[in-house]
Amino acid sequence: MRVLIQLRPSPDLVAAVADPEQTATTADVADGLPGVELDTAFVPVAVPRPVPPAGGDPLSLNQPLDFSLAAEDASVLVRGTISDDELAARVTLLPALRPDVVGVFSDPVIGSTLTCGGDPPVGTWHDVERLLNVPGLHAEGLDGTGVALAVLDTGINTAHTARQLGRGVTLDAGRCWSPAGVRGKPGEFEVDHGTMCAFDTLIAAPQATLLDIPLLLSTRPGGSAMDGLLSDAVSAFAHLRTVLNAQPAESRALVVNNSWGSFSPEWDFPVGHPGNYSDNAAHPFNLMVAELDKAGADVLFAAGNCGKECRDGRCAYHERPLVGANSHPKALSIGGVDVNGERVGYSSQGPGRLTARKPDLCAYTHFSGSRAFGDRAPDSGTSAATPVAAGLVAAVRTRWPATRLSPAQLRALLRRTAEDRSEVGFDYDYGYGIVDPAGIIAALQRRARSAA
Repeated sequence: MRVLIQLRPSPDLVAAVADPEQTATTADVADGLPGVELDTAFVPVAVPRPVPPAGGDPLSLNQPLDFSLAAEDASVLVRGTISDDELAARVTLLPALRPDVVGVFSDPVIGSTLTCGGDPPVGTWHDVERLLNVPGLHAEGLDGTGVALAVLDTGINTAHTARQLGRGVTLDAGRCWSPAGVRGKPGEFEVDHGTMCAFDTLIAAPQATLLDIPLLLSTRPGGSAMDGLLSDAVSAFAHLRTVLNAQPAESRALVVNNSWGSFSPEWDFPVGHPGNYSDNAAHPFNLMVAELDKAGADVLFAAGNCGKECRDGRCAYHERPLVGANSHPKALSIGGVDVNGERVGYSSQGPGRLTARKPDLCAYTHFSGSRAFGDRAPDSGTSAATPVAAGLVAAVRTRWPATRLSPAQLRALLRRTAEDRSEVGFDYDYGYGIVDPAGIIAALQRRARSAA
């Protein structure tokens, strides 16, 4: 089984891992772990220590948290493989044999959230543009200018995206990142799922600056061209932490689109095991999502395509399929509706595992847009709904950076202004409803007047 191993080495080594200007290797940090085949190509990642308020639970994400990357507080993650036959024994023995081992966690396979249906598109991206009230957003100066928008997926082809949009696309190659072994230049990957996501983010925020993070192109034995490992997401989020911290505090804005998730418990430890990902707020990746939110990033995850009416064939979590970070309390979980406002049958329903009230919102999907999969294929799945919502968030961030409107405050505003489509208030089909740009604009205007 592939695993992430959390260690607490010497403060000097922790500092070397946490500092992006230094290079510490897996061998420096974890050489000689018995029974573990270490992945030496994986660059160790520093994990901050969550600091709860006085009397708070250090393992709960449903409270205000600070995070410390100080050398005496942080820990380090490395990646490796333990044979299935020895897994249970090694998980127990490693901390006893090596006191610097803090824990052993699952490193599940993650995959993109395509659709399971063959239905033709419903409407076009211009319908989505109209429903998002893009002219109204732009009249308020909300077009994504200066906002970093990270697409963690299969890579972006900016030339294709620009052709389909009929306008230029901005990408910052210096702030992009690729997993070890992934070949290709930022913005020049094959047209695929990531290009669809990039296109859909730019419907509402055409002036946003794309960051290309080809997370799902990382390779593993037996893997496909569109899945990767959660450990690469850990590394990607560590990179985005550096990107965010380099921004001036007064204009800090980073929107992170994640149209992927974990589909099967086969790659995870059982629920209740301390190394579990799906239900475990203390898994290192779930902590890093919370840390990035605290630092000022808006993190969005697809709800997934495990809806009861049209379940993706990979969905092996038959109950509560919103697992791990896709149900994170500090992230927006996005379901899908068509341009007529009807929930698409593949959009996953709650409750979520880390937080019951998921998905948060729905956005538009199953429309003709990027043509990433051919002229007749729709931009579909919650994979498309999520970047549509991410673009709306990036548009808001043009004039409302994190210091002016925190990620938590923006999440609350989006929920409060959503168009209710089912039961009054929250429900497991639509969350709090469909994103409502007109309501968002009105709420921001009221907020600006009250602050004047």
